[in-house]
Amino acid sequence: MLKTSITYKRIWKIAYPIILGSIVQNIISVTDTAFLGRVGEVELGAAAIGGVFYLTLIMLGFGFSVGTQIIVARRYGENKHNEIGIIIEHSHYFLILLAIILVVAMKSAMPFIFDKVLESEQVKVATQEYLNYRILGLLFACINFGFRAFYIGIARTKVITWTTIFMAFTNVFFDYALIFGNFGFAEYGIAGAAIASVIAEIIACIFFIFYTIKFIDTKYFGLFKFKRFNFALLKRILTVALPMMMQNFISFTGWFFFFLFVEKMGEHSLAISNVIRSIYVVMLIPIWGFTSATNTLVSFLIGRERTREVIPVVIKILKLCILGVLGLVLVNLTIPEKVLSIYTNNTLLIQDSLPALYVVSIAAIFLTTGFVFFSGVSGTGMTKVSFMIETIVIVLYILITYLLVNLENSRVEWVWCVEIVYGLIIGLLSYLYLKFGNWKYKRI
Repeated sequence: MLKTSITYKRIWKIAYPIILGSIVQNIISVTDTAFLGRVGEVELGAAAIGGVFYLTLIMLGFGFSVGTQIIVARRYGENKHNEIGIIIEHSHYFLILLAIILVVAMKSAMPFIFDKVLESEQVKVATQEYLNYRILGLLFACINFGFRAFYIGIARTKVITWTTIFMAFTNVFFDYALIFGNFGFAEYGIAGAAIASVIAEIIACIFFIFYTIKFIDTKYFGLFKFKRFNFALLKRILTVALPMMMQNFISFTGWFFFFLFVEKMGEHSLAISNVIRSIYVVMLIPIWGFTSATNTLVSFLIGRERTREVIPVVIKILKLCILGVLGLVLVNLTIPEKVLSIYTNNTLLIQDSLPALYVVSIAAIFLTTGFVFFSGVSGTGMTKVSFMIETIVIVLYILITYLLVNLENSRVEWVWCVEIVYGLIIGLLSYLYLKFGNWKYKRI
């Protein structure tokens, strides 16, 4: 295999702050689930539906930011640093407009959507109560995505760790205060979890702005110049980012359908799936860090015209990522009851969640391989190809989930097996494209 000058140390230097940031970010998810797990199964299930619905929407902004990150990394590799600022500014213009449109549209459409797709009246009411507040965080989350694209694109990712630390502490404090009515606050229940998350997004946004002004050479990167709006530039960004937007949106749409299908199995199955989702997301932490590094390094190498090094770098990243995920898998398999007890004190819920926990622990290994190779494809700038791959896999994902839910005497752990299929197929298709596809001379 061809060698590369990109060392394991350099890969780790880019990835570990994102991983640390993701760990802290997941404290938010763990805290929400753990607190709501002590409120009731209805609230736990409603937070699963509401949370995945919110993530599905926010993936439009996240996908756009990944496209922006790829372009920033390419300009950084080309030594065109002064072009980066205007790219970030135009990304923020688009992300803010997108967030406003989504908030207005969803505020109007949510009652209709959940009235049609949810069967349990209690889950329906609780989900809408959660989202009425949570949806307001879209604006601040989208602004944060713009800053995230800048820092990952230039491989200065430590600020992401600090930002998420502030988010986590804010969220934990306000979760405890607002869900249960502590520290003199009113008791909001499930709505309190949503309000706490919105406040945490606001704190992160403020931190990003002040950090950038204080510690970044804004003149060097051309930041905060607020030049005249350039439609041609936005069009160029959208050429790369739009497929990423739709790709991430479709990906989480698949998960949204997953939870809608599971809701038909009953409130208990839905509660199990929310607990498992929270644990599964923790296992994805190393994957997110290393896939972000994959996007940045692949785009950087192409910018430096070192395309022969791309696949060797992706393989190096995959090895590191598998090591990180295996550590978390071993914890789940060694002390599963203790892991589940973090999220709920309901003994029956813990016992019934064990089989699904074993399934997702296996699935995490397949997903590691799939996501790293897939990020290699998107890092080349061939985002239309990555969008096509994601679309094919998600259609299969939804069909298989539907079939598993509707099997006679189906069990929730059987449904979670679809994650293994997802990781296997997306990894295979992505590897084949990197090996044989025409991506080496893609200009963005």
